[in-house]
Amino acid sequence: MVVEYKHEPFTDFTKEENKMAFEEALHLVESYLGNDYELLIGGERISTEDKIVSYNPANKEEVVGRVSKANRELAEKAMQAAVEAFKTWRKVKPESRADVLFKAAANIRRRKHEFSALLTKEAGKPWREADADTAEAIDFLEYYARQMFRIKDGMPVNSRPNESNRYDYIPLGVGIIISPWNFPLAIMAGTTVAAIVAGNTVLLKPASTTPVVAAKFVEVMEEAGLPKGVLNFVPGSGAEVGDYLVDHKDTRFISFTGSRDVGLRIFERASKVNKGQIWMKRLIAEMGGKDTIVVDKEADLELAATSIVSSAFGFSGQKCSACSRAVVVEDVYDQVLNRVVQLTNELTQGDPADYANDMATVIDQNAFDKIMSYIEIGKQEGKLMTGGEGDNSKGYFIKPTVFADLSQDARIMKEEIFGPVVGFTKAKDFDHAIEIANNTEYGLTGAVITTNREHIQKAREDFHVGNLYFNRGCTGAIVGYQPFGGFHMSGTNSKAGGPDYILLHMQAKTTSEVY
Repeated sequence: MVVEYKHEPFTDFTKEENKMAFEEALHLVESYLGNDYELLIGGERISTEDKIVSYNPANKEEVVGRVSKANRELAEKAMQAAVEAFKTWRKVKPESRADVLFKAAANIRRRKHEFSALLTKEAGKPWREADADTAEAIDFLEYYARQMFRIKDGMPVNSRPNESNRYDYIPLGVGIIISPWNFPLAIMAGTTVAAIVAGNTVLLKPASTTPVVAAKFVEVMEEAGLPKGVLNFVPGSGAEVGDYLVDHKDTRFISFTGSRDVGLRIFERASKVNKGQIWMKRLIAEMGGKDTIVVDKEADLELAATSIVSSAFGFSGQKCSACSRAVVVEDVYDQVLNRVVQLTNELTQGDPADYANDMATVIDQNAFDKIMSYIEIGKQEGKLMTGGEGDNSKGYFIKPTVFADLSQDARIMKEEIFGPVVGFTKAKDFDHAIEIANNTEYGLTGAVITTNREHIQKAREDFHVGNLYFNRGCTGAIVGYQPFGGFHMSGTNSKAGGPDYILLHMQAKTTSEVY
C-alpha cells in the first residue's frame, strides 16, 4: 500500500543549523562551477564543441557551467533512441516506473540544499525561493508516482453475462519536454516525470539560461535506475532543435512551459500533419499570466498589502502567477497603496547567495531590457511610486517598482512584463473590481482579499482564472493541494500537480472479451 502523499516541508532558515547547511551547499556548488556537461542520448553521453554557457545572473562574469548543445542530427538520434526505448518502457509495470520516481525523490531530498544552492547560482533565486523550487520538484516526483498507483488499473466500466469489459490507460509515445528557466528544477522535473511514469519516453530540451540544473536532474534519474533511451537530454536552440522536434512525425505530444508567443507558435506547428505522421499531436501548454489581486473595502488591509508585495516581488516577479496588477476598491485605495510602497521600500536586494537579501536579479540582459522598457511605458501611463531603476553593471538588478493611478487599459495593466513591476488601479466597487480583473486575455491566477462572504461567492463564480485564492497571495500553488493551470492565453488548463495531469500523457483503450 502506498503511503498517502504529503508535500515536502520548506526549510526553516531561522534555525542556525539550516543556515549553515545551506552555506555549505553553496560552497559545494562553487567547487564545481564552470564544469562541462554532456548530452544524454540513448544512454550515451555525447560532448559537442558547441556549448551553451550558463552564467550567474547576479554576477554575469561567473560561469555556472558549459553544456553541450544538440543540433538537428543529434536531435534525430535522440528521437530514434526514444522510439526504440518506448517499445519496452511502455510495458514496464507502472509500479516499477513509479519506483524510479520515488528513488529520484529520495536522492534530491538528500541533496536538497545542493540543488537549491545551484538554483541560487544559475537562476538567481534567493534562499527561500530556491528552497521552495526544490521542494516542489520533490513533490512532483512523489505525487505523480502515487497518482500512477491510482490509475494503473484503469477505470471500472459495466460488463454483462458472458462479456468482460475493461477500460485501461496506455501511454502515448514519445514526448518533447520544453521547460522554462523560472522554475528550472520544479517545472522541468515535474513535466518530465509525469510523462515518464505514464510509460512514455521523452526528449528534454531545457531553457538555455538554466541547463546545468537540468543536467544534474538527468544524472539523478539515471542513478534512480531509469533505462537507457527513456530520458534523452538535448539542450539546444528553439529555432534549430525545438522546431525540428515539434514538427517531427514521431513526436506524439509536446509538453511546453513558457511564454504566450512561443506557446502559440508551437500550437500552430504541432497542428500540422507531417509526412508519415499518423496522429494528431497532443499539446500540454502552460503559458503566461497577467494576474490580479483584488482588494475589497471590507478586508484586512495589512494582509492585502503584504500579499501584494510578496506576490509581486517574490523571485523578482518572474513567475507566471506573479501579481502584476492590484485592483483596489476606491474606499481603501490610498491606504493599501501607501502601505505597499512602504513595505516595498523595506525589501533588501542584492546577491541571492546572501540570505539577508529578499530580492535579487532578473534572469538575463534580454529580460532586463524588456522590463526597463515597460517601466518607461509605465512612467507615461501612471504615477511612479517607488523603484523604476535598474543596474546591470555586475548583474541584472531592477528595483521593485510600483505604479499607481493606471487606467485598466494601460499597457502595463494588460501585457505580461515578467519582472518586479506592479500596477495599481482604482475600482468604484467590488463588481467593478472583478470586471477589471477579467479585462485581460490571460486567466491564470488571481486573489481576492475580502471578509464579505457574498463577494467571495461572486468571485468564485465570476473571476475567471484557473487558480483563485482568497485572503492570501496569488503565487505559491502546492502540488496536490492547488493543482496549477489557467484559462485563455494562459495555456491548455493542464493542471500540474492535479489528479488528472498524468492522464494528459495517456490515452484510453477499451477491451471487450466474450466468453
